[in-house]
Amino acid sequence: MSGGPEPEVFGEYELLEKIATGGMAEVYRARKHGAAGFEKIVVIKKILPELARDEEFLQLFQDEARITSRLMHVNIVQVFDYSRLGEEYFIAMEYVHGLDLARLLLRARNLGSFPIPLALLICAEVLKALVFAHSRTGEDGAHLGLVHCDISPQNILVSYAGEVKLTDFGISRAAFQASNQHQVIRGKYAYMAPEQIEGRAVDARTDLFSLAIVLYEALTGKRLFKARTREKTLARVRRAEVPSPRAARGEISEDLEGFLLRSLARRPEERFQSAEEMLEALTAIRVREGHRASNNDLAAYLKDVVDSAQVAEARGGEDEDERPARQGRVAPPSALVCLAVEASPPPRSIAAPRTSLAHLGREWATIVHEAGGDVWERTDGSLLIVWIARGGLRDSLSRAVAAADALQKATLAAGYRLSAGVAPGVARIAPETGRPADGWELAGPFYLARWMMNLSAHRGRVLVTEVGANQVRQRTSLLGRIPIQGNRYINLYELGA
Repeated sequence: MSGGPEPEVFGEYELLEKIATGGMAEVYRARKHGAAGFEKIVVIKKILPELARDEEFLQLFQDEARITSRLMHVNIVQVFDYSRLGEEYFIAMEYVHGLDLARLLLRARNLGSFPIPLALLICAEVLKALVFAHSRTGEDGAHLGLVHCDISPQNILVSYAGEVKLTDFGISRAAFQASNQHQVIRGKYAYMAPEQIEGRAVDARTDLFSLAIVLYEALTGKRLFKARTREKTLARVRRAEVPSPRAARGEISEDLEGFLLRSLARRPEERFQSAEEMLEALTAIRVREGHRASNNDLAAYLKDVVDSAQVAEARGGEDEDERPARQGRVAPPSALVCLAVEASPPPRSIAAPRTSLAHLGREWATIVHEAGGDVWERTDGSLLIVWIARGGLRDSLSRAVAAADALQKATLAAGYRLSAGVAPGVARIAPETGRPADGWELAGPFYLARWMMNLSAHRGRVLVTEVGANQVRQRTSLLGRIPIQGNRYINLYELGA
């Protein structure tokens, strides 16, 4: 049986397959052989012939390639080589096995809205790359003033291991600086800053504006400035008018909306002034609102997206009635708030309860219903209540705290004592069951809320995590720092103390 076509030999590389053709280069997945059977998969970008004949571009690109080859950072695609073979100029770069963000967002539509925690994680990882690149200095100590100039979903890569890497630093900047820039970076106007398309000076704040466009798109599912024609797109970018993200997606909090609007300010001086400042603000929101997500979570979600796309392709023209069942097989992370409560009778020496636990349970049910909570577990005298944070974590936390207060008053009035813990967190909730995978009861915020409930039995007050205390306006006091693993810990607060 004969195999496939032989790979094209290109110098010391074998070109395995063409990945794409862009405005500046043809992109190939390639293999490099070494001694003792060593092999390395890389990406080869061949500069397009028309650009290879442009002396201005080649000089700029050579300078930029030399600089960016030194950008050794976990969130930046590494440049291994810049060379020439015959009349062809090329660069060899790190191969990232995964998807670019543009394809990830497109394929993820089958699973509903892109998870907010993962969108913020990706943005934070890109900001780490920009913090590193924007602060680079030369051998003489002088600031290099590196600007990417082409932050877009196509240039943000997400690996199957959950890594996030920014690519095309040198090639993007060189193309932007060339006199024929508008021919070179065609199609990317919708991700540019106003000063960039107007030909004014660009700096680090230009990259931050472009990254904010990408984040807006990931969070809302809408292209911010893209229009039907190039002229209309350019006009939208120049005006930099940003529709309310919260109007497009109610889960977005006021603080996150404010972060986006500041990042997308038309005037650079009104934006965040550095990637470091923007990253600090984003990190504060992620912590305050409980948008916890790790690279492992991103890897799992990417696998879900790819698996879902393969199922859809295999099924072809599936019926509308079949689609929800297929989509239910995977679940993106959802922010939620858990409230665990338990009533216990006072010591016999004090007084007897004035009503039964069953009657108290009916009062509790009314309170929980009015607070918009969903009871996931119920026994006589105990409840596990969950709020899915569709309207933002602050709203759900406020509802949970208000419910805890009302439950405590009702419980005391009935002659019982209440133990309660409020814990925000993240879980993957399958749409078809309304619950996470088996074992959820002893994981994440569900376990933490129960643990806090048991601890509160000795204090007589509702306990809440630091994230929860930062979200609610009710007076709180620090109870203490609780170690959870190694050098990690959480701060617990008492409500109403």
